[in-house]
Amino acid sequence: MATRNQTKVQEEGRDDGMKEKMIHVNRTTKVVKGGRILGFAALSVVGDGDGGIGMGKGKSKEVPVAVQKSMEEARRNLVKVSLKNGTLHHGVTGQHGAARVMLAPAPKGTGIIAGGPMRAVFEVVGITDIVAKSHGSTNPYNMVRATLDALKKSSTPAEIAAKRGLTVEELFA
Repeated sequence: MATRNQTKVQEEGRDDGMKEKMIHVNRTTKVVKGGRILGFAALSVVGDGDGGIGMGKGKSKEVPVAVQKSMEEARRNLVKVSLKNGTLHHGVTGQHGAARVMLAPAPKGTGIIAGGPMRAVFEVVGITDIVAKSHGSTNPYNMVRATLDALKKSSTPAEIAAKRGLTVEELFA
């Protein structure tokens, strides 16, 4: 049985196998002579469940249009990160503005130990076991950017071995 959030993601999603999560909707008000004009800004992430992740923002006078714009932008900004059996290869930190996040790999069965916007990012990227901690700003936009920064900084043993001019076996010897 699918939970309510999973059902919502499947209903909104297209048939391309991408997972979509809406993280935050911000309501803004512009006061004009005739009254107030409401505007909405949406933040969302899209992932393929296998290391692909993208973040998007959308603005509009109506919530559904803002969400749709943010999902489309997220699809255009997909990046690939390396995963190892549903977790990271090593611990890593990321930063954006005053938001700092620390990500650490976790053993199988741990689950996603992270709060708010970081949890949504990990769910759509395909990470199933991770321990994460945020320090500093709790602004959802900056937390997502810091999380993406950390994920981009993670590297595989093969990449490290190639930088050092070694084989993977020599690296672990």
